[in-house]
Amino acid sequence: MNKMNNKICFVVQRYGLEVNGGAELQCRMMAERMCARYGQVHVLTTKAIDYTTWKDAYDADQEWINGVLVHRFSVKKPRKRHVFHLINRKFLSTGLTEKEEYEWVEKQGPFVPELIRYIEQEQDHFDVFIFFTYLYYQTVIGIHTVKEKSILVPEAHDEPFLKMKIMERVFHAPRFFFFNTEEERKLIHAKFHNEDICSELGGVGVNVPEYTDADGFRKKYGLDRFLIYVGRIDEGKNCHILFRYFQAYKKRNQNANGLKLVLMGKPVIPVPKDKDILSLGFVDDQEKFDGIAAADLLVLPSAFESLSIVVLEAMSLATPVVVNGACAVLKGHCKKSNGALYYRNYFEFEGAVNYILDHPGIVKDMCRNAKRYVEDNYNWDRIEEKLCSLIERI
Repeated sequence: MNKMNNKICFVVQRYGLEVNGGAELQCRMMAERMCARYGQVHVLTTKAIDYTTWKDAYDADQEWINGVLVHRFSVKKPRKRHVFHLINRKFLSTGLTEKEEYEWVEKQGPFVPELIRYIEQEQDHFDVFIFFTYLYYQTVIGIHTVKEKSILVPEAHDEPFLKMKIMERVFHAPRFFFFNTEEERKLIHAKFHNEDICSELGGVGVNVPEYTDADGFRKKYGLDRFLIYVGRIDEGKNCHILFRYFQAYKKRNQNANGLKLVLMGKPVIPVPKDKDILSLGFVDDQEKFDGIAAADLLVLPSAFESLSIVVLEAMSLATPVVVNGACAVLKGHCKKSNGALYYRNYFEFEGAVNYILDHPGIVKDMCRNAKRYVEDNYNWDRIEEKLCSLIERI
């Protein structure tokens, strides 16, 4: 078979250089890498950038991004938050009928029926469809049309939405799964008993720049010692709890007078007005890496992650990492690498931060372990080979 004659189609809720979310960034990196192997790589996505509203932000129906042909579809019903919150509250409290669950999917968005029609009409022109994120309309509805030539990258973690009746159909639909971690695979097998569907472990390859300017970053922002958080600043990521923990830490630890918390990412919730909390907003990749390299530690308070690219990047840069132990995937990174710490409450958070600040020699060894863990497990060549093996089987 001539690989360069194959047409591969990725399906994802958002896509673009301006979109740097975990699943969306992972999709873009994989799509671009598949270009070199298969030539014709397409992406079906929306015209949205903001996931909280799904309002159209791109004008063009098609554009080329780094060799990938991106097809954009208009979101017919932008999300009305109060309407979605009503049905979501009902789901969380009493549950929904199957019909109501489909209503939930439409109201959550992005509602793109034209994207589904495109899959139905053009399915014979593509060899493989790779769907990213189980939770959204384009996967819940679209994967059933092309089940026999579909690969699902679920981006799943232990959350209430996996209990929906319609998800039973979604998780028995694909030809193959491409899971991010062993923890994710075990979770899905335990909930859906779909071990008969073949799967591989993927994730992302971690690429960090050879040079980072940690000193320049500290000088630019007048920083000495600081913790860094990188990602969407949102309650869904437990940022409100991080703010509370950091402020409590400052009050309880007098030796931490100069310690600050630096935030990188779009604020969805208000950031406290605190002289020791610095919110930089969206930054480019080089500044992100400079900041991570300069930090005393990177903290990720989220309880729901299926991989976490930024944690792997910090490990690769030999920056100490502290994560929320309520997340099985993040806890797994810590235990498998023997190179990071996790917490389950405030006092464990305080203890982890103090241990890293007070034990530089041991922490240096931990960071060496963490860097080796990333090199061994998140190598692009290995991940590409695994994905290609599934594509070839289809």
